Amino acid sequence: MKLPEFKNKKLFQHAFIHRSYLNESKQNVSSNERLEFLGDSILSFVVSDYLCKTYPDLNEGVLTNLRSLLVNTKTLANQAKELNFGSYLQLSKGEKESKGRENKSLLADCFEAFIGALFLDQGLDSTSRFIAGTILKKAEELVKKRNFKDPKSLLQEYVQAQKQNSPLYKVLHEEGPAHAKLFTIGVFVGNKKVGVGSGKSKQEAEEKAANQALVKIGK
Repeated sequence: MKLPEFKNKKLFQHAFIHRSYLNESKQNVSSNERLEFLGDSILSFVVSDYLCKTYPDLNEGVLTNLRSLLVNTKTLANQAKELNFGSYLQLSKGEKESKGRENKSLLADCFEAFIGALFLDQGLDSTSRFIAGTILKKAEELVKKRNFKDPKSLLQEYVQAQKQNSPLYKVLHEEGPAHAKLFTIGVFVGNKKVGVGSGKSKQEAEEKAANQALVKIGK
């Protein structure tokens, strides 16, 4: 897919400025985090609006899980890779050396920042068309497969069926600088640790922990 042509080229560039770049840049620039914040909200709105209108027979729980699968770190990072967003990222030397251009969390973040920048540059209609041509193309496939559940939701349902308290996620360890944190999270049912996962975001680590728990119980 060809990227939309921006009227304001600086907005396009701003979407790819990671905070690590600021320490080494001689320019007076800011990171893409504010654009990421905006893009996250717009993406959630557009996806929610589409799902409600396209699948009127699906209940709120299924719609929530579908949206989660469409906007999670893995999906956004894969979409960013398809669009070659990694090549546009402005990173510190250290982040480049640690393969930051391939980092799923950074790619997902810059995808959201791009959405925010596109909205500011061209408005909601153009942004919605871009989201429809990327993320929303995956919705029909998920619905056909009836694959609505993310690992956390599946684990929650299994635990509730066993008449146990909801899974509890705890940060076991975190390391690295603020711009490149690595979180290790454990998921507990009662007092028993049933899974552990690591990721560049807490969401990613929690999903991996839930997935490990599901594998252990044969789900």
